Amino acid sequence: MDRLVNTVRPYAWGSTTAIPELLGVRPTGEPQAEMWMGAHPGAPSRVDRGTGPVALSEVIAADPEGELGADAVSLFGPQLPFLLKVLAAASPLSLQVHPDLEQAKEGYADEEERGVPADAPHRNYKDANHKPELICALTPFNGLCGFRDPNEAAELLAVLEVDSLKPYVDILHAHPESHALREVLTAVLTADPEAMTETVRQAAAAAERLGALDGPHAPAYAAYASIAQHYPGDPGVIAAILLNFVTLQPGEALYLGAGVPHAYLDGLGVEIMANSDNVLRCGLTPKHVDVPELLRIVRFESAAPAVLRPEADPSGEELYTTPIGEFRLSRHVLADGAAARPLPGIGPQILLCASGEVALRGAQGELPLKRGESAFVPAGEEVVLGGDGTVFRATVTA
Repeated sequence: MDRLVNTVRPYAWGSTTAIPELLGVRPTGEPQAEMWMGAHPGAPSRVDRGTGPVALSEVIAADPEGELGADAVSLFGPQLPFLLKVLAAASPLSLQVHPDLEQAKEGYADEEERGVPADAPHRNYKDANHKPELICALTPFNGLCGFRDPNEAAELLAVLEVDSLKPYVDILHAHPESHALREVLTAVLTADPEAMTETVRQAAAAAERLGALDGPHAPAYAAYASIAQHYPGDPGVIAAILLNFVTLQPGEALYLGAGVPHAYLDGLGVEIMANSDNVLRCGLTPKHVDVPELLRIVRFESAAPAVLRPEADPSGEELYTTPIGEFRLSRHVLADGAAARPLPGIGPQILLCASGEVALRGAQGELPLKRGESAFVPAGEEVVLGGDGTVFRATVTA
């Protein structure tokens, strides 16, 4: 087992205080958006096995089966198949969607064949992998997830009383669900930029007024007004109204599969995802929005957000159940004096202490972890977990 030294990414939307508070360090005044734990080439964690700090990606590359296990290598290749993060949003992230595995393979192969440079701003597919993800709240966490029922979306738009939104209202009422959602999203993203800027301005003013009133949709309207402040004139502000607004309480989570449009708005959470960079954006960003490719990827179907709550097994491990094999996220809430819990080492594990102080004990000795600290446990290494705190455990399902 190895203590991880992790990189914090300073994206502009990040909180200046949440990650420093978690780590117990003084804020720098700069945004600190994501702390990455894993072997992603963009910012691999580092470990020290006695010869100095080495990137975890290099350690795994030197002995994939020894670090990951033969089963994980057979299923997912010679790389850690997941990336664990602490995500701290102070303002909205881009509205985005991820491809499924087949779409990612096709899109990547197509762009490779056409010679699209890997670092081109209009490149959609950085790799041939899908990117399912799960976000678990550490604080109240606001986001957008999946399409609303078209009739409900129509009502939210109608109440804004903006003339240029009325055609969208009519479409949402008149068409079958999938056609209505597709037609309205397409119209929003391809609208004349100058006209859309004015539409967003009027909609934001109305949303700010409605967000200050009592009513079941007041929090959502307040969120839309806030989004518009950060992205004035962006068509994603109108697209956001088509989506479900959701607030996660600490310990609750959302699983985001392929084709589901979503955006994180604010809050602190633990995020886990397949090790991929494939993102197609649909607004709330100055980056490239490929509307035709986006329409190929998005699943135009409404569904209420499926909020996950951890399910405890007899050992006390609390699992967030997801339908994919690249990652498995669970939580251990430990009390001082309770019996230590074994953590079977079938596959690779990353353990993050989210509160309190805990310790890992194994054949190599003991590794203490304070709040915000994390560790990598290679496949096959048996460890037990004890102490007084909350630990998130990331591993593979298979």
